[in-house]
Amino acid sequence: MSASVRTAGPGADRPRGLSLRPGTWLTWAVLTFFFVNLLGVIGTVLVDSLGRRWFASWLPSGWTGHWYSDAWKEFGLGRVLGTTVEVTFLVVLLSLVLAVPASYALARRDFPRKKLLTTLFVLPILVPPIAYGIPMATVLYKFHLAGSITGVVLANLVPSIPFVIFTMTPFIEQVDPKIEAAARMCGAPTRTVLTRVLAPLLLPGILAAGILVLVRTFGMFELTFLTAGPTSQTLVVTLFSAVNSAGIRSTQSIDAMAVLYTGTMAVLLLIALRFVNPTQLVARSSE
Repeated sequence: MSASVRTAGPGADRPRGLSLRPGTWLTWAVLTFFFVNLLGVIGTVLVDSLGRRWFASWLPSGWTGHWYSDAWKEFGLGRVLGTTVEVTFLVVLLSLVLAVPASYALARRDFPRKKLLTTLFVLPILVPPIAYGIPMATVLYKFHLAGSITGVVLANLVPSIPFVIFTMTPFIEQVDPKIEAAARMCGAPTRTVLTRVLAPLLLPGILAAGILVLVRTFGMFELTFLTAGPTSQTLVVTLFSAVNSAGIRSTQSIDAMAVLYTGTMAVLLLIALRFVNPTQLVARSSE
């Protein structure tokens, strides 16, 4: 009777979950540390915005929601939110109107110094906003545009238009030019080609580009801070001013405003993601 002998390596009986490389364990440890700290910061701000007093205990001595109403009245958050929505809407609309035709020209046409023009569009994305924001704000103040919603919108268009261009150009390049040529051969004018043929194909890209501009404009601090006036501050600038300006303010009211800012950003993202999935950019590129 022969007995079969099974040979195995030194680590054959070792559980797979324990055979991860040290680098993998380190990566997971860093990610866990980051998310635990992130949740801790958000949780601390949220709890403090709802607590009465919180000094030497794990939780506040009592709970209340009046800090939100106090912050709403003290900082005029109704007007600030209205200004934030207005600036964001105008920047998104103008960016799409100006950048989509530019993206079409870059995707379909070859012309002298095209690479130089593309490089110029990249600069506002790569360069920190504060680097070009100060001289740009100086120019806007010189022409009496800064300090108003117009100045804030113009400043935020500088990085937003390149975002739309570099999002839309790959989408346009993926559309076969033969489709446009076939439509023109069938007698469709340019307006019909743009509205009936290209627009439905490019709609996912337009919505994805709008999401990028929406999120960036809503959270843009540097350019808005440099060009905003007392009546044109967005929510993030008002939050910064409340933390750093002179005077005594309750930390609970400031934390309540921070929660409102984070919550508003989350709501905007959920509404945007309801209509488009940003991963369509990757999925469409693989088709």
